[in-house]
Amino acid sequence: MNSTQAIQPKANGFTLIEVLVVVVIIGILAAVVVPRFMDEPDRARVVKAQQDIQAIQTALNLYRLDNQVYPSTNQGLNALVERPNGQPEASNWKEGGYLERLPVDPWGRDYLYLNPGVHGDIDIWSNGANGMPGGDGLNAEIGSWTQ
Repeated sequence: MNSTQAIQPKANGFTLIEVLVVVVIIGILAAVVVPRFMDEPDRARVVKAQQDIQAIQTALNLYRLDNQVYPSTNQGLNALVERPNGQPEASNWKEGGYLERLPVDPWGRDYLYLNPGVHGDIDIWSNGANGMPGGDGLNAEIGSWTQ
């Protein structure tokens, strides 16, 4: 090296172009990833409703094993928690019930029950996010027939 050549200090840090490229990449990732995570709470509610319906259906099957019939629509799901009145009689109703308490759907509404069901022997369902029968997507009914 010549004594006449000046030693140039090496520049530290990022150039403006490098910073802009990183910001653009982060923006693209956010545009793709964030909408996917925004739907996750809704999907989690649907999964929770499906699990609740499965638990209720299991309790109803145990009720049927003990009493030879499912509770009537009028007796409702409450027959899983308290001894039902009326017909059909629950002559072998299990002391303490079949569920500790009835769950409510993830939107804060009671699950619905129909015996005889439209879709099977019995139907258990939630009307979903909008609380209305029918619908599609996340507003669709979630029922024992969709399991």
